[in-house]
This record gives sequence, structure tokens and C-alpha cells, in this order.
Amino acid sequence: MATTTTLLAIPAGNGVPCESANTIQNYYSFKLASSARTRDALPRIINWRCRSSRNGNGTMTMAALPVVLKQDAEEEWMGYLAPEKLEVLAHLEPWAEAHVLPLLKPAEEAWQPSDLLPDPAALGDDGFHAACRDLRARAAGVPDAHLVCLVGNMITEEALPTYHSVPNRFEAVRDLTGADATAWARWIRGWSAEENRHGDVLSRYMYLSARVDMRQVDRTVHRLIASGMAMNAARSPYHGFIYVAFQERATAVSHGNTARLVGKHGDHVLARVCGAIMADEKRHEAAYTRVVGKLFEVDPDAAVRALGYMMRRRITMPAALMTDGRDNDLYAHYAAAAQQTGVYTASDYRGILEHLIRQWRVEELAAGLSGEGRRARDYVCGLPHKIRRMEEKAHDRAAQAQKKPTPVPFSWIFDRPVSVVIP
Repeated sequence: MATTTTLLAIPAGNGVPCESANTIQNYYSFKLASSARTRDALPRIINWRCRSSRNGNGTMTMAALPVVLKQDAEEEWMGYLAPEKLEVLAHLEPWAEAHVLPLLKPAEEAWQPSDLLPDPAALGDDGFHAACRDLRARAAGVPDAHLVCLVGNMITEEALPTYHSVPNRFEAVRDLTGADATAWARWIRGWSAEENRHGDVLSRYMYLSARVDMRQVDRTVHRLIASGMAMNAARSPYHGFIYVAFQERATAVSHGNTARLVGKHGDHVLARVCGAIMADEKRHEAAYTRVVGKLFEVDPDAAVRALGYMMRRRITMPAALMTDGRDNDLYAHYAAAAQQTGVYTASDYRGILEHLIRQWRVEELAAGLSGEGRRARDYVCGLPHKIRRMEEKAHDRAAQAQKKPTPVPFSWIFDRPVSVVIP
């Protein structure tokens, strides 16, 4: 079994030339398999600059760098575990009771997978078989590239046990007994209950469609749950709620785009399924966005510094450790298919950040900010423009290189190849 390590910066060579001062800039967090192949690939993933040296000779070695950066990063967010910070969340519990919990739907009102797919109990044998034949006929019109994105989205949703554990790591809000009566604990359980339907309905649809290798899909789900996910500042509620707010909107965008695309290809059953999931994700996004918005209201300096911390390290996707046991670059290939089809793109990432900046009125922050808080505000507000410039440059480079799509076989669809442009 491969071990994993968290590397918080990757130099472009064996050592990093440095300039001066005792600060390190532009570092990101990745949880990567410890293998020669992965280490060899790291310089191509990130190029970064360092402005200091801990050993005094102007160079920081590959071996020393992760340890130094991990210490710096932990020192930055561990301050959010101080009693006065955690008390902020404790004092917000009555507010969460009034403004967050109402966004959950009781089981009697929420849609269930059996509402959206053929139900043999309701249709009878003949009606059920006829409905399944119709479902398969419509599913046959969905292109393989879109199908791969759908499977990747479903696998991501099915790793719910991992995601349920995420807010239960946040200090001051976690469900300590598994049945706590606090508003925060009830939200975590209710949110998980609603999320549970998403993977269920997509899995049932794919089973009925007969278009995917369900055994390979199930194995990928198994491996993803066993692998877990890497998350920055995992115990801090400030950082954690920012991460989940971003992720919920990203998921809503992805499912919404999928609904639109498959609807164009005539699969109205799948479009309805993805649309129902999108609506849930939008409610969940609203809840987490409200929580972070309240943190910006009561503790703006800490909130904007936490946002800057998370965006400097990028919001990594929860399924980044996905593998089917065959393709070592499965997640990258799935992400390339999502980019190419328009299911989830770099422009969507930028758009989500722009939306959250507006929602939390980050540009308007002024009073009560420390120097560090002002720098974080300016960094975050300038980031969408930087991302847009990077998109334009990447597009220009791709046009000049005239890079051709590469056929990539996906085990999920019986090793049929999907042509993707690999960055």
C-alpha cells in the first residue's frame, strides 16, 4: 500500500534559489502518493518562487522544504483553534438554529430516488419493464464523454462517509456523540441525509441504463472512500466552512451543467435527476454561504485571512484521490473530460470565486482589518483577474501548440476511449 505525504510546496528543481527575508510565498497543498513517478512529475505541476532560506545559503533543499512549509502553514491556521475563536461559533448556535437549519427539508417533503426513476411497485411488471426500456433508449443517446463526467460525479457523491467526517473535524461545531442536539450537529446529520440520496439516485440510474461497468464503478467508489481526501486547515471551522461553501457551489454548477447537456441529447430522465441534485446543492450552498457570511460580519479580519489562506492553496476537489486500480491519472483524465464537455471548467472555478467575493462583500471590507487582513482581502479580490489571465494564456498556448486530443480508455465504460486534451 502506497504511503502518502502532504507537500506544501514543490520546487522546480532539486533546490530553490532564494532572495531574502524569512517568508515563503505562493505555496499550495497536495496530498500525493509517495512514488518515484509522482515525485518526478511534481515540478510540472507547480512553479513557485521562494524568498528565503532557512539554512542561510540561499537554497532550500527538496527534503527540507515540505517540513518547513508545513510548520509555517500550521502556525497560521492553528490560531483559529484558540478559545476566543471557537467561542464565536458557540455563540452563533442560536443564529444557526434560526437561519441554517430551516434550509433542510424533512424526509416527508424531500424527493427520494424512487420518485425520479421507474418504480416496479408503482408501475407493475409490464410498466416497469417498459419504463426501463425507454430509459435505456434515451441513455443510449448520451455521448461517452458526458457519461464519463456523470460517472465521475456519481463516484464523488458516493464518497459521502468521507464528507460526513469533514464537518465533524471542525472544532466547536462537531457532533461529539453522534446524536448531539446542538444546531450544528443536527445540521451535519441532516445535510448528510440529504446528500445520501444523490449518490443513490445516480447509481440506480446507471445500473438501469446498462451503459457502464458497474463493478468497475463500485470498485472506484470503494477505493475513493478508502483513500479519503486531503483538506487544508481541517480542524478550523473558519477555513472548513469556506471550503464547503465553495464545494457545494461547484457541485451545483457541475450537476446543473450535466442536466443541461444530457437534456440536449434527449435524456430527460437524467436531466431531471441532475436538476434535482443541483437544487439540493444550491440549498446547501446557501447554508454554508450564510455561515461564512456571518463570520465575515462578526469577525471580518479572521474570516478574510482564512479565505486568503484557502485560496492561496486552491480549493482541491474532494475526489482528487480517485483511482480505478488501472489508470494512475484517472482523476486528471476525468477532469479533462469535464473541462472539454463544459461540465466543470476553469472558468467555473473563477466564477464561483467571483460569486463568493460578492456574497461576502469582500471588496467592501475596511474597518477592523489588520495589515494581514488587508493583504488577504487584496489578494482574494485580485485573484479572479489573475485566473482569467491564466485562462487566456493557456488558451493561446493551446492554440499555438495545436494540441490534439488523446484517446483515453475509461474502465467505467468498458474501456471505450474518450478523446480528451490532456494539459
